[in-house]
Amino acid sequence: MCGINGYISFKSEPEEKLKANMTQMNDLIIHRGPDEDGVFINSTPEFGLGMAMRRLSIIDLSSGKQPIYSEDNSIVIVFNGEIYNYLELKSKLELKGVKFKTTSDTEVILKLYEQYGTSSFKELDGMFGFSIYDKNKEKIFIARDFFGEKPLYYSQDGDKLIWASELKSLVNQLSQKPSINSTGLNLYFRLTYIPAPYSIYENVHKLSTNSYIEVDINKKSFEIRPIEDEIKGGIEKVDVSLNEAKEKVKDLVSESVKSRSISDVPLGTFLSGGVDSSIVSLCLAQNSSQPIDTFSIGFEKKSYDETDKSRVVAKLINSKHHEFVINEKDLEEDIDKILLNFDEPFSDSSSLPTYLVSNRTKKHVTVALTGDGGDEVFGGYNKYYMGKLNSRYTKVIPKGLHNLINNVTSPLLKTSNDNRGKRFKIKRLLNSVDYNGEFYWDILSLGYTKNTLSKYLQGKYINDNLFSVYKDITGISNPKTLTDFRLIDKVTSLEGDMLVKVDRTSMLNSLECRAPFLNKKLWNYTNTLPENYLMRGWDKKFILKEAFRDQFPKDFLDKSKSGFGAPVGDWLKLSLRQELEKYIEKSALVKQDIFNVDSIIKLVQNHISGKEDNTFKVWTFYCFQKWYFNTYNNI
Repeated sequence: MCGINGYISFKSEPEEKLKANMTQMNDLIIHRGPDEDGVFINSTPEFGLGMAMRRLSIIDLSSGKQPIYSEDNSIVIVFNGEIYNYLELKSKLELKGVKFKTTSDTEVILKLYEQYGTSSFKELDGMFGFSIYDKNKEKIFIARDFFGEKPLYYSQDGDKLIWASELKSLVNQLSQKPSINSTGLNLYFRLTYIPAPYSIYENVHKLSTNSYIEVDINKKSFEIRPIEDEIKGGIEKVDVSLNEAKEKVKDLVSESVKSRSISDVPLGTFLSGGVDSSIVSLCLAQNSSQPIDTFSIGFEKKSYDETDKSRVVAKLINSKHHEFVINEKDLEEDIDKILLNFDEPFSDSSSLPTYLVSNRTKKHVTVALTGDGGDEVFGGYNKYYMGKLNSRYTKVIPKGLHNLINNVTSPLLKTSNDNRGKRFKIKRLLNSVDYNGEFYWDILSLGYTKNTLSKYLQGKYINDNLFSVYKDITGISNPKTLTDFRLIDKVTSLEGDMLVKVDRTSMLNSLECRAPFLNKKLWNYTNTLPENYLMRGWDKKFILKEAFRDQFPKDFLDKSKSGFGAPVGDWLKLSLRQELEKYIEKSALVKQDIFNVDSIIKLVQNHISGKEDNTFKVWTFYCFQKWYFNTYNNI
């Protein structure tokens, strides 16, 4: 586990300059790999190439130092991530007579590439970002994993192609500070995050999941290719009995947890008490000969605190349980560090407690298993209810009547505090209802919906075809089914939000997080199951809960869970109020030239005064402004 950096200049550069640039890039991500670093430099009359990495040692502590070279030194790799099936792949290669110098998974990737080329990338079960330079072909291959657990950014800057695990390293090497990309800006305010292939910057991209860049040095060009074909909309369902599906799911989950528990350093689990983390913790405990470590975090504000659920599971599996209860003051010291480490606007408030649980967990272990991905793989989000309801609602309620209902109920559904109760949920559902097949894209919009964004953002930044690239990737224009919703989430909220949150906050603490539910075999299998195995009536994650029901106390897996958020709506009125008010100073907003000034000021002031709760919108605005004024230094 580490971070990687690299660039290729299509003209000669001195070795000293290449080394200096690689050192600069590495130094900016030392938190990702504090144990050691490595640099590869190749300076020729035709081009200059640098590849570098920072390492957090997890597997093969003694001989896994990178870069790793082929036997004749003609091929070299730097790698960030973990390959969970590397021992199996290594055994197959050894049967073919392949020799290994190390016991690391990095060398397995290199040897696989030597044998099978880029087609070998699809054999990797794990999370990764890596770059390989093949001197024989004068090509570079830069790859990202199937789900996008590990980040990879790239940018073509004049005669250079630059890539990095974090934006801060890449931007450091650009010839000038990039301007804001309007699509990235639009996506952020709609979604509260920016999924691949976009970033907040013009001409700076995230490499899409399950993809690799092939750089042809001689031709001074590059292409982006898929690692393997993915099934798009209209997946054929298999005829399988419920009992057979339950057993298969149980086996696949248990197998995945076991494969992701291979480590040469201490390991534990994040345990929130929800279905996903409870099942992961159970499986890990069952695979361990000693009590495992479990970690949970709660809030003094009781509506956000669910540590009682994690205690039940900890007692059940007899874990060494560590519980951390936090309040507002615990975050005041670190909130800038947390939010600015994303390097672009990002406003999922659960990043704050995720940082804190990572910070406390790192004091005990170096690797933590999480329940991330369970909702996407098994259909566990409340928004999937909304997708179902929209289909039924629009069949029964004419559009004109809906508009009347929305106008009448809108004032009645206003709330003055951030409790996210029934009124909040009803309002969100009514706002996302759409009669033109666009409703799920509005359900995804946790910040501003399509209809409201134009009120606050200047017209030059509005993009009416905002989601076209994701419609192309998934082959789904008008999502209707649970499978459609999940396929869309894989390339939007999972890649752009959930995995970004966990990667940046955990790696900021030099902690590695692994997500057993993010397993290609498990994902592909659940996609073939009848949808009522995933959501039966209104029972979410039905097949997962049924597979493990007999392992938990009666009804435990059916208990509702509020999610891993933070009471930021309150903080914006209290500890963050002074900073927030600075961000709505009229002169600064006019100079910024992004927002409709009067509308955004009113939105924020109504929230601060308690006139109405605008938590999501104002927190999204606050996180953007914090990033913007830190980046462009003009407030």
